[in-house]
Amino acid sequence: MRRSMVAAHLAAALVCLSATVNAADAAKPAKTGPIAADVLAASSPSDWRSPDPENLLYMDLAQGRVIIELAPAFAPAHIDNIRKLVREGWFDGLAVDRVQDNYVTQWGDADNTRTPRTAQTKLAPEFVVRGAAVAKLAFTPLPDRDTYAPEAGYSDGFPAARDAKGQQAWLVHCYGMVGVGRDMALDTGSGAELYAVIGQAPRHLDRNITVVGRVLRGMDILSSLPRGTAALGFYDKPEQRVPITKVRLAADLPADQREKLTVLRTDTPTWAAYVEARRNRREDFFPVPAGHVDVCNIPLPIRMADAPK
Repeated sequence: MRRSMVAAHLAAALVCLSATVNAADAAKPAKTGPIAADVLAASSPSDWRSPDPENLLYMDLAQGRVIIELAPAFAPAHIDNIRKLVREGWFDGLAVDRVQDNYVTQWGDADNTRTPRTAQTKLAPEFVVRGAAVAKLAFTPLPDRDTYAPEAGYSDGFPAARDAKGQQAWLVHCYGMVGVGRDMALDTGSGAELYAVIGQAPRHLDRNITVVGRVLRGMDILSSLPRGTAALGFYDKPEQRVPITKVRLAADLPADQREKLTVLRTDTPTWAAYVEARRNRREDFFPVPAGHVDVCNIPLPIRMADAPK
């Protein structure tokens, strides 16, 4: 009798387990639909945009050029100050002085030897956009839940988060995002010291540091520089630093000297299809589509405008 009862319970457990597995299988996204490469191949010219030259920084190192797109909708005062710094040659001859593994690459006036001529040395923080301005921001939300915010999505190509009820929006610390270095006081960041995220997304920094843009090209350079061995990844010796040849705004160069790149718009049906292809990877390598995507796990497609499709 006892064995019979055990067998019955075991049989019932197996039925429940089978039902659970079948339900889980049924919940998995169907492995049908286009892959990301096909979505991009089918895109039209109107799906792509050319960044405003006034918002493009070219930072030249011996290792190559880093191109940064600024996001004035989120940090207008800091970006205005960065433009002033660039136009007065602030960054020319300075250096990358910090490369902390899986965290950031940072550059600026490490020895505090310079004084800006036209730019401010301190600015009120622009950690978030607040109030009625939030509704005016372009924002394409992702369909999936975000751990750090009520909503995450993209705003004109920049990964962002939003709290519509609290009337706040902010840029998030994904790989390649560029922020303003500061000291403990909240108003000590001016844009004279910048960093780019080179590791896993440090989202705990969101709303604690002013984020001003993202690297469009050159992350291979910034993420492969020698790591600093002093505290926080700073270089021990000045000779270890990576010199900056010059930084220029694309708007200040003749049109024929500007980089001809385009960026996929994030407010189109093509973008929605691209996001879905990233949520459910259907390439042969992936037997199980995830059915979910994180805001920092959607690489923004970038093309050279004159490159063949």
